[in-house]
Amino acid sequence: MTRVKICGCMRIEDVLAAKDAGADFVGLMFAPSSGRRISIEEAQALVEAAGSPLRELGQSEPPPLHHGAANDAAAWFTEGAKALERLLARKRPLTVGVFESQPMEEVNEIADEAGLDLIQLSGHESWADCLLANRQVIKTVELPPDGQAEQVLAALEPGFAIACLLDPSCGRGVETDPDLAAAVAARVPVWLAGGLSPENVVAVIRHVRPWAVDVSSGVETNGAKDLEKIRAFVEAAKGAISSTAGRSA
Repeated sequence: MTRVKICGCMRIEDVLAAKDAGADFVGLMFAPSSGRRISIEEAQALVEAAGSPLRELGQSEPPPLHHGAANDAAAWFTEGAKALERLLARKRPLTVGVFESQPMEEVNEIADEAGLDLIQLSGHESWADCLLANRQVIKTVELPPDGQAEQVLAALEPGFAIACLLDPSCGRGVETDPDLAAAVAARVPVWLAGGLSPENVVAVIRHVRPWAVDVSSGVETNGAKDLEKIRAFVEAAKGAISSTAGRSA
């Protein structure tokens, strides 16, 4: 079953709608350029709505990855997907703080103060920056214009982030090339964002077979999260295919 992240939540009702619908992750924006950016105080209330932070549940550190996979991107991110499943067994949805080209000291401070479960780096951070984070990291991977799958796969570096996200959009709703994404997802468990909506997510999942899908503007009406669209998106994504065998973990 495909995992789902509802990103850009700004209100308690957004988080509760995502949680009630069965979303696996909720994203909270801290990127300076985002119109959905929230304060630490607002984030604390949203984190509380999602449930106690992992660190309060006795999960002081994320489950370790299998370091024998550190030289193989496919093996590494497959192990990362398994580690995320272990975290999801403890809490659902997990809260993800989304950052963009911010100092890692600031990222870590916000993560601690807000009580985040995971960190997403969506800017120009290096793979090595992931090791400076005090949570496991989902790293956005830049898709080159007219790029080939081998280019993207060559850019994936094992040993740093727990997961990789394909997103040319940065919250703008720009669609990912489905053929390129499918070629990458055939080799590595990936998260997919960009231009997704309740109307198209089933077709995209069946074509690409991502490990997770990530949506923000596609479940909004007039710039605000639409609770019915959240429900419809999660329901559609979860029912898109009966199995992602071979591409999930």
